[in-house]
Amino acid sequence: MNKKRYVLWTSTMVAASLWLSGCQLMNGYQKIDEAESAKAWAGKIQPVAGEVNIACIGTYHCEIARIDKVPVIATDTHEPINSTMVVAMTADSSNNRSKVTMKMDMTPITHKNEIKIVPLSASGIAGLTNYYARVKPAKREVQVNFYPENNLGYVERFAMIHDFVEADTYQLRAYQKKSSDSSGSLLDTASPEPLCVDLYQGNSVQRRFCKELGAEHQGEFVETRLTNTMPTPSKTKA
Repeated sequence: MNKKRYVLWTSTMVAASLWLSGCQLMNGYQKIDEAESAKAWAGKIQPVAGEVNIACIGTYHCEIARIDKVPVIATDTHEPINSTMVVAMTADSSNNRSKVTMKMDMTPITHKNEIKIVPLSASGIAGLTNYYARVKPAKREVQVNFYPENNLGYVERFAMIHDFVEADTYQLRAYQKKSSDSSGSLLDTASPEPLCVDLYQGNSVQRRFCKELGAEHQGEFVETRLTNTMPTPSKTKA
């Protein structure tokens, strides 16, 4: 009788320990999920009066490498070069105690040469973040690195000079130009479609650049004339 009770008590203890360990594992995964959801992303561009927002979209990943002569995102680490450029963030759990969100400090920029960058969203490439920049209206040179594939080994470097006169949101949207005059040869089939970049101000296209693969331009982005036919944007990866 005692043996039966001992066996029963032992099996109960084993089951209880397994149940407790299962709860501990579940709680551990919950903590991981909470950590992932606590990453500070604005989710959308937050306009500030009197400022210009510059963002890039259209590929798996893109990053604003430089504005004028100021490096912004490092091409080797893909992180902000100067941490003081990143807007200050504070934890805000007032609305929902079970989920901690991050509140962005969107204090207006005070002088012309100041640059602030805001974490916008998760990148299409795991572990990276897409940022957008906040600056004062002025004529500026902007360099952006686009990553059309799901790897960091293939990068398209784009640069332009633009007079950002009006305080507004500007987006550099990359897409592949579909050729309508392909001869159908194997060479045409194997060659990649050229990458184009449209500069949007709000919902309107202001300028268009397409990469020319001919010997004259040697793979450079060349500004092309805008037509009434607008390209159909592909699914945004970044």
